[in-house]
Amino acid sequence: MSTAYTDLLDSLTRPAVLQMASAEPDVVHCTACPHHCRLRPHRRGVCGLRVARGGGLRAPWGYTSGVAVDPLEKKPFYHVCPGATVLSFGMLGCNLHCPFCQNWSISQTVRDDRAVAAPRQITPEQLADAALQAGSRWLAATYNEPLITAEWVAAVFQAAHARGLRTCMVSNGYATPDTLACLRPHLEAANIDLKCFTEKGYRGLGGSLQPVLDAIQSLWQSGVWVEVTTLVVPGLNDADEELLQIATFLAGVSPDLPWHVSAYHPDYRMSDGPPGTPAATLERACACGRQSGLRYVYAGNRRTPGSGEDTYCPGCGATLVARRGFMVRRCRLGADGRCPDCGCRVAGIWD
Repeated sequence: MSTAYTDLLDSLTRPAVLQMASAEPDVVHCTACPHHCRLRPHRRGVCGLRVARGGGLRAPWGYTSGVAVDPLEKKPFYHVCPGATVLSFGMLGCNLHCPFCQNWSISQTVRDDRAVAAPRQITPEQLADAALQAGSRWLAATYNEPLITAEWVAAVFQAAHARGLRTCMVSNGYATPDTLACLRPHLEAANIDLKCFTEKGYRGLGGSLQPVLDAIQSLWQSGVWVEVTTLVVPGLNDADEELLQIATFLAGVSPDLPWHVSAYHPDYRMSDGPPGTPAATLERACACGRQSGLRYVYAGNRRTPGSGEDTYCPGCGATLVARRGFMVRRCRLGADGRCPDCGCRVAGIWD
């Protein structure tokens, strides 16, 4: 990685909120994620973007790696304002290093010499105004890992709320209580990647399991709307036992919590790895979810027999939201989220 590039990234920083003083001389302690990096001057955290400089910790600020208008269904959110659009923005870096990452060109910046994306400077207010100009009522922090840039994300979300917009994030959930406390007051919805259900599996991705489980529970209990996505990777997490463990945990948080089981496609360091996830495997995963008591289980990234994309009433079984890919073909739910046939309320954000 060239010095000019890392110097550019370091110039686009501000003093971090998520840090603690250390008893060790010239050491700063980052609290943005469970790695709890202890950094000496000019050293970088595991994420590659939070850096010790000037006697303290600096956090990324004032840029994006990309901005786009997406359907909320693409995040995926299936129980949040069906058919609405969201202005999505990302930065650079991640606190994990998944070998199958589909956004590796921005998430693995500094860690991988091939991941060199040009940051584009912008202010929180300009991002929020861009959402208004695009006709979107939602802003999403996504693409890279929002948790490692939580100070910036919180500022963008504050600007969004000041304009009457709503906010959401797509995250790996590898969070600390401090990071969640920083974001929670400015956050309506979160989609969390629960990548597997073994400590060994998470160690291979550069993290650990329990902080992700804690984040899902904490966000749900605090009133943030949560949906969970599991990328089903052959040989990593596609055994029935593990899928049932994931589903049972989620049902324990709430049977109303939607679970998206998504097809893997070879990418990044697994480009020559196992083939994509078969539709039959996604069907098995959906069956595990229903067996565990989850009311809303969805299959994504691959067409399955029937529809793994539609939302059904948990009371009478009527189709309430019909989808094809990211397109909502029909929505029968009103702002109160009640089934027009039996009156059963479907959990979510519908207004």
